[in-house]
Amino acid sequence: MSDTVLFQALIYLLAAVVCVPIAKRLKLGAVLGYLIAGVLLGPTVLGLIGGDAHVMHFAEFGVVMMLFLVGLELRPALLWSLRRPIFGLGGLQVLGTSLGIAGLSLALGLDWRLGIAIGLTFAMSSTAIALQTLAEKGLLKTSGGQASFSILLFQDVAVIPILAAFPLLGSGAAIEGAHAAPSRPGWLQALMILGAVAGLVAAGRFLVRPLLRILAETKLREVFTASALLLVVAIAWLMTLVGLSPALGTFLAGVVLADSEYRHELESDIEPFKGLLLGLFFISVGAQIDFGLLVERPAVIAGLLFGVIILKAAVLWPLARLFGLDRAGAWLAAIGLSQVGEFAFVLISFGQQSRVFDDEVARLLGAVVALSMLATPALFLLLERVILPWATRSGPERPHDTVSHDEAQVVMAGFGRVGQVVGRILRMSGFQVTVLDLDPMIVDLLRRLDQKVYYGDASRLDLLLAAGCARAKLFILAIDDPAKAVEVAELVRRHFPNLPILARARNRETYYELRKLGITHVFRETLGSSVELGETALHQLGIRAHTAHRLVRRWREQDVRNLEAMTAFADAEDHVWMAEAKKALANMEQAMREEVAGRTAGRDPGWDNEALRADVQRQAESGQKDP
Repeated sequence: MSDTVLFQALIYLLAAVVCVPIAKRLKLGAVLGYLIAGVLLGPTVLGLIGGDAHVMHFAEFGVVMMLFLVGLELRPALLWSLRRPIFGLGGLQVLGTSLGIAGLSLALGLDWRLGIAIGLTFAMSSTAIALQTLAEKGLLKTSGGQASFSILLFQDVAVIPILAAFPLLGSGAAIEGAHAAPSRPGWLQALMILGAVAGLVAAGRFLVRPLLRILAETKLREVFTASALLLVVAIAWLMTLVGLSPALGTFLAGVVLADSEYRHELESDIEPFKGLLLGLFFISVGAQIDFGLLVERPAVIAGLLFGVIILKAAVLWPLARLFGLDRAGAWLAAIGLSQVGEFAFVLISFGQQSRVFDDEVARLLGAVVALSMLATPALFLLLERVILPWATRSGPERPHDTVSHDEAQVVMAGFGRVGQVVGRILRMSGFQVTVLDLDPMIVDLLRRLDQKVYYGDASRLDLLLAAGCARAKLFILAIDDPAKAVEVAELVRRHFPNLPILARARNRETYYELRKLGITHVFRETLGSSVELGETALHQLGIRAHTAHRLVRRWREQDVRNLEAMTAFADAEDHVWMAEAKKALANMEQAMREEVAGRTAGRDPGWDNEALRADVQRQAESGQKDP
């Protein structure tokens, strides 16, 4: 019973449904959730799954689909616009890490070909884990986050030439497939790869695109979905026939179709299949982690694990500084990408097929890769709690600017997407503004645009004094980082209690924190544009423009009252907060429906003097402006 395909499918799907949501809730990410599920179901723990060949065939096909989608994302315009960080920083990272690990391998007495293969494998970082963690922590748009993205993008591209190089490093210099030709010399294999690349490019340009156009004209979604799967399966099968990697072929096909008008349809059709099969692949990898090996050789595995993490960080940090990142950004890239990623599992599997790695080496490398991915949350915790505070408080190498004493009426902290708009409005209206920002790239760019801005940390009291907070009429808090914004607000309230503050809140949690500090004018950064969009939507749905405007204003007033009321429950337990939030939303929905019925039925009282006087009276009684 346990050996049937249905039972195996049941076990795999149940593991994914249970473990992945738990891992996501714990901020571990989906990939680690799949790996943990495989560990629990593997022969070491529950023994429900093992190395079933038919399961692994499906699982490896998830990798094939993943590489096809990676190819679709590599649009030539994107690669060209980011060419310096991608090919400069990313290329040097892969090269430096590979050579460093290869050198250590040679020093340990390993064969040079094996050392290079291990170096190339460990040079990969986890795209899934790193990008997801950076996005969750709001770090993706920072200089360190953008540098990390560029490095990961290059690594995705580098997988393909690495796959092509592995047969040349193998002891047999050949790949054996189910339908492959007899073993070939390495030079012939390389020529076949180049020929396959040329053939795929030509077919993608002159055959696949016209065929997709014909299929799209049928306007049947299931036909297009079938054609997308057919494309991937056909390319994988053809690559197998000539003894090449199916992943190599599908990746190149994706690159060729990256500028196609059908790219988005192909992505949306294949994504669900890719996600499911790739999850199956990671569960299988987790099940194959040899815990007996961990018990037998703990010192070796621990040494490899910490050695790889330290070496990758040691390569990334100086490269990031060389490419202009500040201390915090360099540490973010170095620590955030120090783990080994999911592509390493692909390379280890392919290396076994190419006879680059024997079974014992593959087991050892797989254990190190899995443990490095499991260590990623701890690495980010170390980064946030220890390294970044130390890097920022130890003082950046660039000295803070000397602020001119021109009796500025307004001091502004942060000059990003919100601060720039507010600053231009004030400047063009004749008000003097002193701006402090801690991003040197933004400061230098705005200075070239003749904007007055100073490089400085607004959380330092001496700089606030130099900026003129003791004499200013207004302080505008427009910092993007929520934690830093609250820190600056506390400092200003403590040392300049009479200085009015207008604060930007990135989310409701920041709003609650700022309101608890006594700041009355707190502005949620996306509220204005969202309200404007909602008003336009009402107008497009047939409600007269002035009626839509008043309805939206009523909604905003009610939303502000609810938000103020919920501030008292910001620190309450989840079930208490949720109950109050549901009650507030229900009251708001009922009030707005009654308002809509009154405004849209018959004569609109929006033009009545009595209604207008009532609006003015309500605003006077509230004594607060809308956030």
